[in-house]
Amino acid sequence: MTMAPRRFMPRLLTALITAALAVSAGAQDDVRLPDLGSSANALISPQEADDYGASMLREMRSLDMVVDDPLLDDYINDLGYRLAANCGTPKVHFEFFVVKDSEINAFAAPGGYIAVNSGTITTSQNESELAGVIAHEIGHITQHHLERAFEDAKKDAPLMALVLLGAIAAGTASHSGDAPMSILAGGQGLLAQKSINFTRHDEIEADRVGIQTLANAGFDPNAMANFFTRMQDVASADAGGIDVPSLLKDHPLTTQRISDAKSRAGALIAEQKAHPTGITLQKSTWEKSTAPIAFVKDPTALGASLYSTKDGIDTWALMRERVRVLAGDAPKLAIYYSANLQNQHGFDTPSNRYGYALALIRSGRGSEAIGQLQPLLKSRPTSLVLKLALADARLQAGQRALALDAYKDLNTQSPRNRAVALAYADALAIGDKLQAATAANLLRPLLDNASEPEIFSSYARASEKSGDSIRAGEAFADASYYSGRPFDALEQLKRLLKRNDLDYYARARIQGRLIELTPLVMELHKRKIKTDDNPDGDQQQLHQNERCSGRLCFGLGAQPFNN
Repeated sequence: MTMAPRRFMPRLLTALITAALAVSAGAQDDVRLPDLGSSANALISPQEADDYGASMLREMRSLDMVVDDPLLDDYINDLGYRLAANCGTPKVHFEFFVVKDSEINAFAAPGGYIAVNSGTITTSQNESELAGVIAHEIGHITQHHLERAFEDAKKDAPLMALVLLGAIAAGTASHSGDAPMSILAGGQGLLAQKSINFTRHDEIEADRVGIQTLANAGFDPNAMANFFTRMQDVASADAGGIDVPSLLKDHPLTTQRISDAKSRAGALIAEQKAHPTGITLQKSTWEKSTAPIAFVKDPTALGASLYSTKDGIDTWALMRERVRVLAGDAPKLAIYYSANLQNQHGFDTPSNRYGYALALIRSGRGSEAIGQLQPLLKSRPTSLVLKLALADARLQAGQRALALDAYKDLNTQSPRNRAVALAYADALAIGDKLQAATAANLLRPLLDNASEPEIFSSYARASEKSGDSIRAGEAFADASYYSGRPFDALEQLKRLLKRNDLDYYARARIQGRLIELTPLVMELHKRKIKTDDNPDGDQQQLHQNERCSGRLCFGLGAQPFNN
């Protein structure tokens, strides 16, 4: 089934971000290895790079370009960190996220932020292929290609940054494509050229480093070459009217490059075969050959279940269908799954049944979703993903008591699991004051080091209903900030600080947050960067009782998210 293309704005901005952050370099044919004497790191500090990447992610969230879902976030970050732990410099900061775009693409940004388009996940045919794309982007980060790009093109890098920020601001202020296009008129040619120059040595180096990372992490070293070969096959069909995937535009391929990747993968596979496989540590002699490990009686069992497929169901396959539904049109996808389950031989798989159930839940058909999930769980009773989906279906179908029991059991089995805690808390928060207080207590530990707006807004709603309006106000301000609305967040905190019922600790928390946000807002004022909530921009300030932007609602009295 051919899905309707997403609106032009997110595609344009994703492509623009990719181009603006893409690495440029001279047209030399050899692979450039890291130069220890390079001054690239002097151009931007690690903290500045992280601030840039985090700011970019907040702006993308404000445009509803990010698939924010705890299960997907955990999966993509678990996969990403499994790869990062096996790269050359595992101490580099990384953060992985999914972009709501059906185009097949991925990109790396300063600060170790790596984005994977939803289309890349849904197009991959196994986890190794998805891992290959991510490993390639990790290679750009670990080889300092971004810093070198700014060093090589420091004269025009400011122009690229200005075009990027201008387009993001215009995209925030307008739902049409006219404003970004007018801003792009002067800079698009330059950005396109910089993207084209992102070839040869940096790309090949990222390939080679990425393939090594794949092998080190236990994935198929051939997966990257296989994925790129399929993309090249699609490009060769362009004469038939098929668009060339964005991945090939931003990561140009040549026969030599694919051949080099296959050769490198073959060498690694041969090297792996030369080493023993399976358990090489003998239980009878391990105490003599290894240092003692507290609480471990049998070290040969360590890692035996890591990344394994449980209950005969592949987590990657479940997450592929999850991202398809969350990034797409649920009612249309429900029709897609239903038709293919009936008519396509081989389509009836656990992952497709799971995708169908998710599409039904998000289409308001929870009772039907229960019918799809119960048979799956009967043969896979320990799957947290399936049990959580069944609880969601019961809640949507009006079976709140059964749903709460299921959430409670899941939370007992997997404490501090963000997906479980958030779903459980949201279900509790629609109850009485005592249940709302329980929900707030459940979510509070998750706020540490969190940057997802939904966690803060859910905590805020629970706190507000439980009677703690001060905590609610603080959390609503944080939700606004992480959704790319720093001015609105600052104003909310200022209003909170005027309350007469603040105790010493609440006042100190709010003042501390104001101290953090004020320099950021002042810098935006200074640079005249327009955002949706910027008083210097074209958008009107939100009134005190109107804190909704698109599907996001913040502030006391605001309505919950639309699921």
